[in-house]
Amino acid sequence: MTSHQSTQTMKPATAAKKLGVYLEATPAEFREGAVSRAELNKLQANPPQWLQDLRLNGPHPRPVVAAKLGVSIAGLARAGVTEPLTTEQIETLKQEEPEWLVRERATQAEVRKESARIKKKNAERQA
Repeated sequence: MTSHQSTQTMKPATAAKKLGVYLEATPAEFREGAVSRAELNKLQANPPQWLQDLRLNGPHPRPVVAAKLGVSIAGLARAGVTEPLTTEQIETLKQEEPEWLVRERATQAEVRKESARIKKKNAERQA
């Protein structure tokens, strides 16, 4: 019996998500074709200049923006932040600390605290 290894491919949107970059900011050749697992691994291991620049300067997709600001994606939506932001815009928000950012960070801290409490309780219950 022989093993046939088919090449797994993914849509550019999926690859961009795995790379943590905003799809619309990627080069046209990346957006227009399918990305194989091997190509994704190569991009992750040895990122080309365009990928390095996007990761450094943005624009960043919402999950990356949320992580950099220390809030949830839902918190961004509640604040009306729906567009991708650049690193410079994120740094400006961090320095200005608008009221919504302070509130959402506090909410996120409470969520993490509650998750840790539940995890500890479940661990004690299993012990």
